[in-house]
Amino acid sequence: MLGMMMHRPLMISDILTYAAEAHPTAEIVSVRTEGDLHRQTYPETLARVSQLAHALQGHGIRLGDRVATLAWNGYRHFELYYAISGIGAVCHTINPRLSAEQLIYIVNHAEDKLLFVDTTFVPILEAVKDHLPKDLIYVVMTDRDHMPENSLDALCYEELLTGQPESFDWPMLDENTASGLCYTSGTTGNPKGALYSHRSTVLHALLVTSVLGSTLPEGAGVLPVVPLFHVNAWGLPYTAPLLGLNMIMPGGALDGPSLYKLMDGEKVHSAWGVPTVWMGLLAEIKAQGRKPEGFADVVVGGSAAPRSMIEAFEKMDVSVGHAWGMTEMSPIGTHGNMPNWVKQLPFDQMIDKKAQQGRRVFGVELKIVDDHGNRQPHDGKAIGELYVRGNTIVSGYFNNAEASEKAIDAEGWFGTGDIASIDSNGFLSIQDRSKDLIKSGGEWISSIDLENAAMSHPAIANCAAIAMPHPKWDERPVLIAVPAGDDRPALEDMHDHMSEHFAKWQLPDDLIWVDELPLTATGKTSKLTLRQQFADYKLPDLR
Repeated sequence: MLGMMMHRPLMISDILTYAAEAHPTAEIVSVRTEGDLHRQTYPETLARVSQLAHALQGHGIRLGDRVATLAWNGYRHFELYYAISGIGAVCHTINPRLSAEQLIYIVNHAEDKLLFVDTTFVPILEAVKDHLPKDLIYVVMTDRDHMPENSLDALCYEELLTGQPESFDWPMLDENTASGLCYTSGTTGNPKGALYSHRSTVLHALLVTSVLGSTLPEGAGVLPVVPLFHVNAWGLPYTAPLLGLNMIMPGGALDGPSLYKLMDGEKVHSAWGVPTVWMGLLAEIKAQGRKPEGFADVVVGGSAAPRSMIEAFEKMDVSVGHAWGMTEMSPIGTHGNMPNWVKQLPFDQMIDKKAQQGRRVFGVELKIVDDHGNRQPHDGKAIGELYVRGNTIVSGYFNNAEASEKAIDAEGWFGTGDIASIDSNGFLSIQDRSKDLIKSGGEWISSIDLENAAMSHPAIANCAAIAMPHPKWDERPVLIAVPAGDDRPALEDMHDHMSEHFAKWQLPDDLIWVDELPLTATGKTSKLTLRQQFADYKLPDLR
Protein backbone atom coordinates (compact mmCIF):
# COMPACT_ATOMS: atom_id res chain seq x y z
CA MET A 1 0.00 0.00 0.00
CA LEU A 2 1.28 3.44 -0.94
CA GLY A 3 0.76 6.57 1.09
CA MET A 4 -1.70 9.19 -0.12
CA MET A 5 0.58 12.21 -0.17
CA MET A 6 1.30 14.80 -2.84
CA HIS A 7 4.52 14.39 -4.74
CA ARG A 8 6.35 17.56 -5.74
CA PRO A 9 9.81 17.43 -7.32
CA LEU A 10 12.70 18.81 -5.29
CA MET A 11 13.84 21.92 -7.18
CA ILE A 12 16.82 24.17 -6.55
CA SER A 13 14.83 27.21 -7.70
CA ASP A 14 12.45 26.64 -4.78
CA ILE A 15 15.27 27.34 -2.32
CA LEU A 16 15.74 30.89 -3.58
CA THR A 17 12.04 31.67 -3.97
CA TYR A 18 11.55 30.45 -0.40
CA ALA A 19 14.42 32.59 0.91
CA ALA A 20 13.09 35.69 -0.85
CA GLU A 21 9.72 35.22 0.86
CA ALA A 22 10.77 33.90 4.28
CA HIS A 23 14.01 35.87 4.77
CA PRO A 24 13.55 39.12 2.84
CA THR A 25 16.06 41.16 4.85
CA ALA A 26 18.95 38.67 4.78
CA GLU A 27 21.80 39.83 2.56
CA ILE A 28 24.56 38.64 0.27
CA VAL A 29 27.56 40.87 0.99
CA SER A 30 30.36 40.58 -1.58
CA VAL A 31 33.90 41.86 -1.95
CA ARG A 32 33.93 42.62 -5.69
CA THR A 33 36.80 42.50 -8.13
CA GLU A 34 35.85 46.12 -8.86
CA GLY A 35 37.27 46.93 -5.42
CA ASP A 36 34.14 47.77 -3.42
CA LEU A 37 31.71 46.00 -1.08
CA HIS A 38 28.34 45.11 -2.61
CA ARG A 39 25.07 44.24 -0.82
CA GLN A 40 21.79 42.81 -1.98
CA THR A 41 18.90 40.97 -0.33
CA TYR A 42 17.46 37.62 -1.35
CA PRO A 43 14.43 39.28 -3.03
CA GLU A 44 16.82 41.51 -5.01
CA THR A 45 18.87 38.44 -5.85
CA LEU A 46 15.81 36.56 -7.07
CA ALA A 47 14.96 39.45 -9.40
CA ARG A 48 18.48 39.45 -10.89
CA VAL A 49 18.51 35.64 -11.15
CA SER A 50 15.26 35.90 -13.12
CA GLN A 51 16.85 38.42 -15.48
CA LEU A 52 19.86 36.15 -15.91
CA ALA A 53 17.62 33.16 -16.65
CA HIS A 54 15.93 35.10 -19.46
CA ALA A 55 19.35 36.12 -20.80
CA LEU A 56 20.63 32.53 -20.78
CA GLN A 57 17.63 31.31 -22.72
CA GLY A 58 18.08 34.23 -25.10
CA HIS A 59 21.57 32.93 -25.87
CA GLY A 60 20.23 29.49 -26.72
CA ILE A 61 20.85 27.66 -23.44
CA ARG A 62 18.47 24.73 -23.16
CA LEU A 63 17.80 21.71 -20.95
CA GLY A 64 21.02 19.85 -20.15
CA ASP A 65 23.42 22.40 -21.68
CA ARG A 66 26.55 23.03 -19.64
CA VAL A 67 27.36 26.60 -18.62
CA ALA A 68 30.75 27.13 -16.99
CA THR A 69 31.95 29.55 -14.33
CA LEU A 70 35.49 30.64 -13.51
CA ALA A 71 34.95 32.99 -10.62
CA TRP A 72 35.53 33.95 -6.99
CA ASN A 73 32.89 33.84 -4.27
CA GLY A 74 30.49 36.69 -4.94
CA TYR A 75 26.86 37.56 -5.63
CA ARG A 76 27.18 37.16 -9.40
CA HIS A 77 28.56 33.65 -9.00
CA PHE A 78 25.66 32.91 -6.62
CA GLU A 79 23.22 34.22 -9.24
CA LEU A 80 24.67 31.86 -11.83
CA TYR A 81 24.17 28.88 -9.52
CA TYR A 82 20.42 29.47 -9.47
CA ALA A 83 19.76 30.83 -12.95
CA ILE A 84 21.63 28.04 -14.76
CA SER A 85 20.09 25.15 -12.81
CA GLY A 86 16.71 26.89 -12.62
CA ILE A 87 16.17 26.66 -16.39
CA GLY A 88 17.33 23.03 -16.47
CA ALA A 89 20.91 23.64 -17.58
CA VAL A 90 24.03 22.47 -15.72
CA CYS A 91 26.29 24.81 -13.75
CA HIS A 92 29.86 23.68 -14.36
CA THR A 93 32.22 25.31 -11.85
CA ILE A 94 35.89 25.43 -12.87
CA ASN A 95 38.77 25.56 -10.42
CA PRO A 96 41.19 28.33 -11.56
CA ARG A 97 44.03 26.53 -9.75
CA LEU A 98 44.02 23.75 -12.33
CA SER A 99 46.85 23.51 -14.80
CA ALA A 100 46.19 24.74 -18.32
CA GLU A 101 46.15 21.13 -19.51
CA GLN A 102 43.46 20.15 -17.00
CA LEU A 103 41.35 23.25 -17.69
CA ILE A 104 41.43 22.61 -21.43
CA TYR A 105 40.41 19.01 -20.87
CA ILE A 106 37.40 19.67 -18.65
CA VAL A 107 35.94 22.52 -20.75
CA ASN A 108 36.10 20.33 -23.83
CA HIS A 109 34.92 17.21 -22.00
CA ALA A 110 31.95 19.09 -20.51
CA GLU A 111 31.16 20.67 -23.91
CA ASP A 112 30.44 24.01 -22.27
CA LYS A 113 28.29 26.46 -24.27
CA LEU A 114 28.92 29.63 -22.24
CA LEU A 115 31.75 30.47 -19.85
CA PHE A 116 31.32 33.22 -17.24
CA VAL A 117 34.60 34.62 -15.91
CA ASP A 118 35.63 37.10 -13.22
CA THR A 119 37.95 39.88 -14.40
CA THR A 120 40.82 38.33 -12.42
CA PHE A 121 40.80 35.17 -14.50
CA VAL A 122 40.45 36.61 -18.00
CA PRO A 123 44.20 36.13 -18.70
CA ILE A 124 43.89 32.43 -17.89
CA LEU A 125 41.32 31.98 -20.64
CA GLU A 126 43.17 34.16 -23.10
CA ALA A 127 46.19 31.88 -22.74
CA VAL A 128 44.22 28.72 -23.63
CA LYS A 129 41.38 29.99 -25.82
CA ASP A 130 42.83 28.40 -28.97
CA HIS A 131 42.37 24.99 -27.33
CA LEU A 132 38.78 25.57 -26.20
CA PRO A 133 35.61 25.06 -28.27
CA LYS A 134 35.51 27.58 -31.13
CA ASP A 135 31.85 28.43 -30.54
CA LEU A 136 32.27 28.97 -26.79
CA ILE A 137 30.75 32.29 -25.67
CA TYR A 138 32.58 34.20 -22.92
CA VAL A 139 30.95 36.59 -20.45
CA VAL A 140 33.01 38.79 -18.13
CA MET A 141 31.32 39.18 -14.74
CA THR A 142 31.35 42.96 -14.35
CA ASP A 143 29.73 46.14 -15.69
CA ARG A 144 30.71 48.06 -18.80
CA ASP A 145 32.83 50.60 -16.89
CA HIS A 146 35.04 47.82 -15.53
CA MET A 147 35.24 45.61 -18.63
CA PRO A 148 38.89 44.71 -19.22
CA GLU A 149 40.43 44.73 -22.66
CA ASN A 150 40.47 41.15 -23.81
CA SER A 151 40.91 38.91 -26.83
CA LEU A 152 37.88 36.75 -26.03
CA ASP A 153 35.27 38.90 -27.77
CA ALA A 154 33.52 38.66 -24.42
CA LEU A 155 30.08 39.88 -23.46
CA CYS A 156 29.40 42.01 -20.37
CA TYR A 157 27.48 40.38 -17.49
CA GLU A 158 25.52 43.42 -16.38
CA GLU A 159 24.53 44.22 -19.97
CA LEU A 160 23.07 40.71 -20.28
CA LEU A 161 20.69 41.52 -17.43
CA THR A 162 19.73 45.01 -18.55
CA GLY A 163 16.12 45.20 -19.77
CA GLN A 164 15.27 41.59 -18.89
CA PRO A 165 12.09 40.86 -16.86
CA GLU A 166 12.59 40.61 -13.10
CA SER A 167 10.35 37.56 -12.76
CA PHE A 168 10.63 34.12 -14.29
CA ASP A 169 8.22 31.21 -14.54
CA TRP A 170 10.57 28.48 -13.29
CA PRO A 171 9.93 25.19 -15.10
CA MET A 172 8.80 22.14 -13.14
CA LEU A 173 11.65 19.76 -13.90
CA ASP A 174 12.10 16.11 -13.08
CA GLU A 175 13.98 16.27 -9.76
CA ASN A 176 16.63 13.93 -11.17
CA THR A 177 17.54 16.54 -13.81
CA ALA A 178 21.25 17.35 -13.75
CA SER A 179 22.01 20.66 -12.05
CA GLY A 180 25.74 20.94 -11.38
CA LEU A 181 29.03 19.54 -12.63
CA CYS A 182 32.26 19.57 -10.64
CA TYR A 183 35.45 17.83 -11.76
CA THR A 184 37.80 16.26 -9.25
CA SER A 185 41.47 16.44 -10.15
CA GLY A 186 42.61 14.31 -7.22
CA THR A 187 42.92 11.20 -9.36
CA THR A 188 45.32 9.61 -11.79
CA GLY A 189 44.88 10.73 -15.37
CA ASN A 190 42.21 13.14 -16.54
CA PRO A 191 39.83 14.82 -14.06
CA LYS A 192 36.49 13.08 -13.52
CA GLY A 193 33.13 14.84 -13.35
CA ALA A 194 30.61 14.53 -10.53
CA LEU A 195 27.20 15.35 -11.97
CA TYR A 196 24.74 16.53 -9.31
CA SER A 197 20.95 16.60 -9.64
CA HIS A 198 18.25 18.90 -8.26
CA ARG A 199 17.21 16.09 -5.94
CA SER A 200 20.69 15.39 -4.59
CA THR A 201 21.45 19.09 -4.14
CA VAL A 202 18.24 19.92 -2.26
CA LEU A 203 18.59 16.81 -0.10
CA HIS A 204 22.20 17.73 0.68
CA ALA A 205 21.10 21.20 1.77
CA LEU A 206 18.42 19.71 4.02
CA LEU A 207 20.84 17.18 5.50
CA VAL A 208 23.37 19.90 6.31
CA THR A 209 20.75 22.16 7.88
CA SER A 210 19.59 19.26 10.05
CA VAL A 211 22.99 19.04 11.76
CA LEU A 212 24.34 22.59 11.48
CA GLY A 213 21.18 24.65 11.73
CA SER A 214 21.46 24.80 15.53
CA THR A 215 24.86 26.51 15.24
CA LEU A 216 23.67 28.98 12.58
CA PRO A 217 20.83 31.16 13.91
CA GLU A 218 18.64 33.07 11.46
CA GLY A 219 20.21 36.39 10.51
CA ALA A 220 23.75 35.28 11.39
CA GLY A 221 26.61 35.99 9.02
CA VAL A 222 28.35 33.02 7.41
CA LEU A 223 31.62 33.36 5.51
CA PRO A 224 32.32 30.75 2.81
CA VAL A 225 36.08 30.89 2.32
CA VAL A 226 35.75 27.49 0.68
CA PRO A 227 35.33 28.47 -2.98
CA LEU A 228 32.12 28.23 -4.95
CA PHE A 229 34.27 26.59 -7.64
CA HIS A 230 35.12 23.77 -5.22
CA VAL A 231 32.23 21.37 -4.52
CA ASN A 232 29.56 24.08 -4.33
CA ALA A 233 31.32 25.79 -1.39
CA TRP A 234 30.34 22.75 0.70
CA GLY A 235 26.69 23.42 -0.15
CA LEU A 236 26.49 26.84 1.54
CA PRO A 237 24.85 28.60 -1.47
CA TYR A 238 21.89 26.31 -0.82
CA THR A 239 22.05 25.94 2.97
CA ALA A 240 22.40 29.65 3.76
CA PRO A 241 19.19 30.78 1.98
CA LEU A 242 17.19 28.02 3.68
CA LEU A 243 18.36 29.22 7.10
CA GLY A 244 18.08 32.94 6.35
CA LEU A 245 21.79 33.58 6.80
CA ASN A 246 23.70 36.60 5.58
CA MET A 247 26.30 35.29 3.14
CA ILE A 248 29.57 37.21 3.39
CA MET A 249 31.50 36.60 0.17
CA PRO A 250 35.26 37.37 0.38
CA GLY A 251 36.07 37.40 -3.33
CA GLY A 252 39.77 36.82 -3.91
CA ALA A 253 41.01 38.47 -0.69
CA LEU A 254 41.72 35.35 1.37
CA ASP A 255 44.76 36.46 3.38
CA GLY A 256 44.53 36.74 7.16
CA PRO A 257 44.34 40.55 7.43
CA SER A 258 41.69 40.85 4.68
CA LEU A 259 39.52 38.11 6.17
CA TYR A 260 39.85 39.59 9.66
CA LYS A 261 38.77 43.04 8.48
CA LEU A 262 35.77 41.64 6.58
CA MET A 263 34.70 39.33 9.41
CA ASP A 264 35.04 42.04 12.03
CA GLY A 265 33.13 44.61 9.98
CA GLU A 266 30.30 42.23 9.07
CA LYS A 267 30.20 40.45 12.45
CA VAL A 268 30.60 37.03 10.86
CA HIS A 269 29.26 34.31 13.14
CA SER A 270 30.52 31.23 11.25
CA ALA A 271 33.37 30.76 8.76
CA TRP A 272 33.97 27.73 6.53
CA GLY A 273 37.26 26.76 4.90
CA VAL A 274 40.46 24.70 4.83
CA PRO A 275 43.09 24.74 7.62
CA THR A 276 45.58 26.81 5.61
CA VAL A 277 43.22 29.79 5.58
CA TRP A 278 42.55 29.58 9.31
CA MET A 279 46.26 29.56 10.13
CA GLY A 280 46.53 32.92 8.38
CA LEU A 281 43.50 34.21 10.28
CA LEU A 282 44.92 33.02 13.61
CA ALA A 283 48.12 34.95 12.93
CA GLU A 284 46.10 38.12 12.34
CA ILE A 285 43.99 37.53 15.46
CA LYS A 286 47.22 37.32 17.43
CA ALA A 287 48.46 40.55 15.83
CA GLN A 288 45.16 42.33 16.60
CA GLY A 289 44.95 41.00 20.13
CA ARG A 290 41.32 39.86 19.76
CA LYS A 291 39.08 37.74 17.58
CA PRO A 292 36.73 39.39 15.04
CA GLU A 293 33.54 40.70 16.61
CA GLY A 294 30.78 38.10 16.65
CA PHE A 295 33.03 35.22 15.53
CA ALA A 296 31.81 32.06 17.27
CA ASP A 297 32.03 29.10 14.92
CA VAL A 298 34.41 27.66 12.34
CA VAL A 299 33.89 24.66 10.05
CA VAL A 300 37.10 23.00 8.89
CA GLY A 301 37.43 20.55 6.02
CA GLY A 302 39.50 19.76 2.95
CA SER A 303 42.34 18.30 5.01
CA ALA A 304 42.96 17.36 8.61
CA ALA A 305 42.86 20.26 11.04
CA PRO A 306 46.01 20.47 13.19
CA ARG A 307 45.30 19.90 16.86
CA SER A 308 47.10 23.14 17.77
CA MET A 309 44.74 25.09 15.51
CA ILE A 310 41.65 23.52 17.05
CA GLU A 311 42.99 24.33 20.54
CA ALA A 312 43.71 27.94 19.59
CA PHE A 313 40.16 28.54 18.35
CA GLU A 314 38.50 26.73 21.24
CA LYS A 315 40.49 28.75 23.79
CA MET A 316 39.03 31.95 22.33
CA ASP A 317 35.50 30.52 22.50
CA VAL A 318 35.26 29.74 18.79
CA SER A 319 33.72 26.29 18.37
CA VAL A 320 35.47 24.11 15.78
CA GLY A 321 33.47 21.65 13.68
CA HIS A 322 35.62 19.16 11.76
CA ALA A 323 33.82 17.94 8.63
CA TRP A 324 34.78 15.37 6.01
CA GLY A 325 33.53 14.66 2.52
CA MET A 326 34.42 14.51 -1.16
CA THR A 327 33.49 16.08 -4.47
CA GLU A 328 31.65 12.85 -5.20
CA MET A 329 29.58 13.30 -2.02
CA SER A 330 28.13 16.76 -2.73
CA PRO A 331 30.42 16.96 -0.53
CA ILE A 332 29.60 16.69 3.20
CA GLY A 333 29.58 13.19 4.65
CA THR A 334 30.39 13.83 8.32
CA HIS A 335 30.07 16.78 10.66
CA GLY A 336 31.86 17.89 13.82
CA ASN A 337 28.90 18.96 15.94
CA MET A 338 29.63 17.48 19.34
CA PRO A 339 27.07 15.73 21.55
CA ASN A 340 26.71 17.03 25.10
CA TRP A 341 28.78 14.23 26.63
CA VAL A 342 31.81 15.31 24.56
CA LYS A 343 31.37 18.96 25.57
CA GLN A 344 31.52 17.88 29.22
CA LEU A 345 34.84 16.06 28.81
CA PRO A 346 38.11 17.59 30.08
CA PHE A 347 39.49 20.07 27.54
CA ASP A 348 42.24 17.79 26.16
CA GLN A 349 39.84 14.88 25.69
CA MET A 350 37.30 17.13 23.97
CA ILE A 351 40.02 18.31 21.56
CA ASP A 352 40.86 14.66 20.84
CA LYS A 353 37.27 14.13 19.64
CA LYS A 354 37.25 17.38 17.66
CA ALA A 355 40.44 16.29 15.89
CA GLN A 356 38.50 13.35 14.44
CA GLN A 357 36.28 13.78 11.39
CA GLY A 358 32.99 13.74 13.27
CA ARG A 359 29.86 11.65 12.76
CA ARG A 360 27.92 10.92 9.59
CA VAL A 361 25.09 13.15 8.48
CA PHE A 362 21.68 11.53 8.15
CA GLY A 363 21.33 9.91 4.73
CA VAL A 364 25.02 9.05 4.35
CA GLU A 365 25.98 5.49 5.29
CA LEU A 366 29.56 4.46 6.06
CA LYS A 367 31.32 1.12 5.99
CA ILE A 368 34.95 0.04 6.24
CA VAL A 369 36.24 -3.12 4.58
CA ASP A 370 39.46 -5.12 4.63
CA ASP A 371 41.57 -6.03 1.60
CA HIS A 372 39.11 -8.81 0.72
CA GLY A 373 36.01 -6.62 0.92
CA ASN A 374 34.86 -7.95 4.29
CA ARG A 375 33.12 -5.43 6.51
CA GLN A 376 35.02 -4.41 9.63
CA PRO A 377 33.43 -3.56 12.98
CA HIS A 378 32.83 0.02 14.09
CA ASP A 379 34.81 -0.40 17.30
CA GLY A 380 37.42 2.32 16.89
CA LYS A 381 40.14 -0.30 16.48
CA ALA A 382 39.47 -2.01 13.15
CA ILE A 383 40.82 -0.15 10.14
CA GLY A 384 39.75 -0.51 6.53
CA GLU A 385 38.99 1.25 3.29
CA LEU A 386 36.06 3.63 3.66
CA TYR A 387 32.98 3.23 1.45
CA VAL A 388 29.91 5.47 1.41
CA ARG A 389 26.33 5.22 0.18
CA GLY A 390 23.43 7.66 0.01
CA ASN A 391 21.21 9.97 -2.04
CA THR A 392 23.85 12.69 -2.25
CA ILE A 393 26.65 10.44 -3.52
CA VAL A 394 27.56 9.82 -7.16
CA SER A 395 26.59 6.57 -8.84
CA GLY A 396 29.31 7.09 -11.44
CA TYR A 397 31.22 9.77 -13.33
CA PHE A 398 29.99 12.03 -16.12
CA ASN A 399 30.67 10.55 -19.55
CA ASN A 400 33.29 8.15 -18.16
CA ALA A 401 32.07 4.55 -18.16
CA GLU A 402 35.44 3.03 -17.23
CA ALA A 403 35.89 5.18 -14.12
CA SER A 404 32.23 4.72 -13.18
CA GLU A 405 32.55 0.95 -13.20
CA LYS A 406 35.59 1.07 -10.90
CA ALA A 407 34.03 3.57 -8.48
CA ILE A 408 31.11 1.47 -7.20
CA ASP A 409 31.40 -1.93 -5.49
CA ALA A 410 29.10 -4.92 -5.94
CA GLU A 411 26.79 -3.70 -3.16
CA GLY A 412 26.41 -0.24 -4.68
CA TRP A 413 28.81 1.60 -2.37
CA PHE A 414 31.28 4.28 -3.51
CA GLY A 415 34.94 3.68 -2.63
CA THR A 416 36.51 6.82 -1.17
CA GLY A 417 40.13 5.66 -1.27
CA ASP A 418 40.53 6.67 2.38
CA ILE A 419 41.64 4.32 5.13
CA ALA A 420 39.63 4.88 8.28
CA SER A 421 38.22 3.60 11.56
CA ILE A 422 34.78 4.25 13.04
CA ASP A 423 34.15 3.98 16.78
CA SER A 424 31.07 2.73 18.61
CA ASN A 425 29.78 6.32 18.96
CA GLY A 426 29.92 6.83 15.21
CA PHE A 427 33.02 9.03 15.11
CA LEU A 428 35.04 8.71 11.91
CA SER A 429 38.84 8.86 12.01
CA ILE A 430 40.69 9.04 8.70
CA GLN A 431 43.95 7.13 9.10
CA ASP A 432 45.53 7.29 5.68
CA ARG A 433 44.81 7.12 1.96
CA SER A 434 44.94 3.93 -0.01
CA LYS A 435 46.11 5.85 -3.06
CA ASP A 436 49.23 7.94 -2.91
CA LEU A 437 47.60 11.29 -3.49
CA ILE A 438 49.13 14.40 -1.99
CA LYS A 439 46.83 16.98 -0.41
CA SER A 440 48.26 20.49 -0.36
CA GLY A 441 46.20 23.37 1.02
CA GLY A 442 43.01 21.36 0.62
CA GLU A 443 43.73 20.52 -3.05
CA TRP A 444 44.76 17.13 -4.41
CA ILE A 445 47.95 16.44 -6.38
CA SER A 446 48.34 13.11 -8.14
CA SER A 447 51.70 11.52 -7.29
CA ILE A 448 51.46 9.21 -10.29
CA ASP A 449 50.92 12.13 -12.67
CA LEU A 450 53.98 13.87 -11.17
CA GLU A 451 56.01 10.71 -11.63
CA ASN A 452 54.90 10.23 -15.22
CA ALA A 453 55.88 13.80 -16.10
CA ALA A 454 59.24 13.52 -14.37
CA MET A 455 60.00 10.17 -15.98
CA SER A 456 59.79 11.75 -19.41
CA HIS A 457 63.02 13.62 -18.60
CA PRO A 458 66.01 11.77 -20.11
CA ALA A 459 68.07 12.14 -16.93
CA ILE A 460 65.62 10.17 -14.77
CA ALA A 461 65.51 6.39 -14.78
CA ASN A 462 62.89 5.98 -12.09
CA CYS A 463 61.19 8.15 -9.51
CA ALA A 464 58.51 8.37 -6.86
CA ALA A 465 56.57 11.37 -5.61
CA ILE A 466 55.68 11.26 -1.92
CA ALA A 467 53.96 13.61 0.48
CA MET A 468 55.94 15.37 3.18
CA PRO A 469 54.17 17.02 6.13
CA HIS A 470 54.02 20.81 6.14
CA PRO A 471 52.61 22.97 8.96
CA LYS A 472 50.90 25.41 6.57
CA TRP A 473 49.95 23.37 3.50
CA ASP A 474 49.36 20.04 5.29
CA GLU A 475 51.43 18.19 2.69
CA ARG A 476 53.87 19.08 -0.06
CA PRO A 477 55.25 16.81 -2.84
CA VAL A 478 58.87 15.71 -2.94
CA LEU A 479 60.38 13.83 -5.87
CA ILE A 480 62.72 10.91 -5.11
CA ALA A 481 64.63 10.10 -8.31
CA VAL A 482 67.09 7.53 -9.66
CA PRO A 483 69.43 9.02 -12.28
CA ALA A 484 69.73 7.50 -15.74
CA GLY A 485 73.37 8.57 -16.02
CA ASP A 486 75.73 11.19 -14.66
CA ASP A 487 73.41 14.13 -15.27
CA ARG A 488 71.60 15.52 -12.19
CA PRO A 489 69.12 18.23 -13.24
CA ALA A 490 68.38 20.88 -10.62
CA LEU A 491 64.90 21.23 -9.13
CA GLU A 492 64.33 24.35 -11.23
CA ASP A 493 65.15 22.38 -14.38
CA MET A 494 62.59 19.74 -13.45
CA HIS A 495 60.01 22.47 -12.82
CA ASP A 496 60.62 23.81 -16.32
CA HIS A 497 60.26 20.30 -17.73
CA MET A 498 57.02 19.53 -15.85
CA SER A 499 55.31 22.93 -15.86
CA GLU A 500 53.45 22.22 -19.12
CA HIS A 501 51.31 19.70 -17.27
CA PHE A 502 51.00 21.25 -13.81
CA ALA A 503 50.14 24.48 -12.08
CA LYS A 504 53.05 26.01 -10.14
CA TRP A 505 51.65 25.00 -6.75
CA GLN A 506 51.43 21.35 -7.86
CA LEU A 507 55.16 21.04 -8.62
CA PRO A 508 57.48 19.26 -6.13
CA ASP A 509 59.21 21.30 -3.43
CA ASP A 510 62.40 19.25 -3.53
CA LEU A 511 64.31 16.75 -5.66
CA ILE A 512 66.29 14.02 -3.92
CA TRP A 513 68.63 11.70 -5.82
CA VAL A 514 69.01 8.07 -4.72
CA ASP A 515 70.73 5.00 -6.17
CA GLU A 516 67.57 2.88 -6.18
CA LEU A 517 63.95 2.84 -5.04
CA PRO A 518 62.68 0.20 -2.58
CA LEU A 519 60.30 -2.34 -4.09
CA THR A 520 57.38 -4.35 -2.75
CA ALA A 521 57.04 -8.11 -3.19
CA THR A 522 55.11 -7.51 -6.40
CA GLY A 523 57.84 -5.31 -7.89
CA LYS A 524 56.11 -1.98 -7.22
CA THR A 525 57.82 1.00 -5.61
CA SER A 526 57.24 0.85 -1.87
CA LYS A 527 56.22 4.36 -0.88
CA LEU A 528 55.64 3.15 2.67
CA THR A 529 59.35 2.27 2.86
CA LEU A 530 60.29 5.61 1.33
CA ARG A 531 58.27 7.47 3.94
CA GLN A 532 60.04 5.50 6.66
CA GLN A 533 63.45 6.22 5.12
CA PHE A 534 62.73 9.94 4.97
CA ALA A 535 60.92 10.20 8.31
CA ASP A 536 63.43 12.79 9.56
CA TYR A 537 63.49 14.79 6.32
CA LYS A 538 62.54 18.48 6.38
CA LEU A 539 61.30 20.47 3.41
CA PRO A 540 63.59 23.27 2.21
CA ASP A 541 61.45 26.09 3.64
CA LEU A 542 61.37 24.39 7.06
CA ARG A 543 65.10 23.89 7.50
